[in-house]
Amino acid sequence: MKIGVLGTGMVGVAIASKLVELGHDVVMGAREANNEKAAAWVAKTKGKARAGTFADAAKHVVMLINATRGSGSIAALDLAGGNNLNGKVLLDVSNPLDFSKGMPPTLTVCNTDSLGEQIQRAFPQVKVVKTLNTVNASVMVAPRTLPQEHTVFVAGNDNDAKKAAAALLNEFGWRDTEIVDAGSIQAARGLETWLLQWVSLMGAFGTPLFNLHLVKAG
Repeated sequence: MKIGVLGTGMVGVAIASKLVELGHDVVMGAREANNEKAAAWVAKTKGKARAGTFADAAKHVVMLINATRGSGSIAALDLAGGNNLNGKVLLDVSNPLDFSKGMPPTLTVCNTDSLGEQIQRAFPQVKVVKTLNTVNASVMVAPRTLPQEHTVFVAGNDNDAKKAAAALLNEFGWRDTEIVDAGSIQAARGLETWLLQWVSLMGAFGTPLFNLHLVKAG
């Protein structure tokens, strides 16, 4: 599958590398075409992937992954271009965390809105699915790192888009029993808010390699 990964940070590199490993045709997008981090990543793939601008990554793909910093996600998607995004599935793994005042972080949007919803409103013809934002990058692409079953969520307004997201999660190693449909994109409010607790737990545990397991009756 042709997949564009927007973002050159730890999350973007982890996801893009896994996609290449799985045999997907991957383009990593950055603000500038000659981004050094993107170029270095492409070199490590030994020619199996490409890099370019956000628009380059969005043009010729069928699925996109937003792995940009939450505070810059809307701007990055604007640079990708609405015409390049329209009709495509966008997996939003970003979080609106604000570390400008140190620890613990705050959220730039919460309670009555979410970054996932803001992206969906800004790009109404894009099929936004909030997913993977509740775990560390290593766990995102290698869920079997953890010894027991654990939970990942998908939230979005388009059921087919959520199915496409779940299929990709399966490729990453997530089991069907671990993938929970949280409902519409409005569920991104809770999924993003969880990151405040996640950061706290990471400090308490001394490791980012953990996750929650949702258990329900029946």
